[in-house]
Amino acid sequence: MTLRYRTIAAPSEGLFRDRGSKFLAFAFPVPEESACKEHLLALKKAHPKARHHCYAYRLGFDGALFRANDDGEPSGTAGRPILGQIDHFELTNVLVVVVRYFGGTLLGTSGLIRAYRESTRQALEKAAIEEREVLECFRLQFEYEKMSPVMEGLKKAGAEILSTDYGLEAALEFAVPRARAPETLTLLKAAVAGVSREEAETLERVPGLVWEALGAR
Repeated sequence: MTLRYRTIAAPSEGLFRDRGSKFLAFAFPVPEESACKEHLLALKKAHPKARHHCYAYRLGFDGALFRANDDGEPSGTAGRPILGQIDHFELTNVLVVVVRYFGGTLLGTSGLIRAYRESTRQALEKAAIEEREVLECFRLQFEYEKMSPVMEGLKKAGAEILSTDYGLEAALEFAVPRARAPETLTLLKAAVAGVSREEAETLERVPGLVWEALGAR
């Protein structure tokens, strides 16, 4: 199970020139495929006269989701070299789009591979790379009289409260590092039920407290 991953903290750019052609690389941190499509569309609008808008991305904490697109360049000369650099830097949740302005001279297979690789490398070398913890998110629903022990349990676990909802019952969403998720639920159950951590580990439900896993982010 993946506990940590590497990505870029903010967008960055790179530029490579060869025989009149310009290769502008744009790297973005992205959480999902829809963000990739938005960035690609924005770049196509910003560079309508460019000959190609080639790209690659790798997504997911384990990097399992990826795509490489040559956008009209010879097969394997653009998207794959871009993806290769993303993998070289051991990154995920990253999109790189390389916009090419044709300079009138054909570069050949090796020239294209080099151009897309080097422009991407420059963009990623300039990027601030950071390692992040995978966070597990949960939703809690509880009676108001349980507010104090719930907040105490979350504080002990070092949880980040994402949102609160005070209706007929109290509800909140929180996030904790994946590695600490089981311990956090144990601390919550112990605090609300008024039992030891050892006893809480065996509890499948606690009166007045309902929890739901929302997935990782």
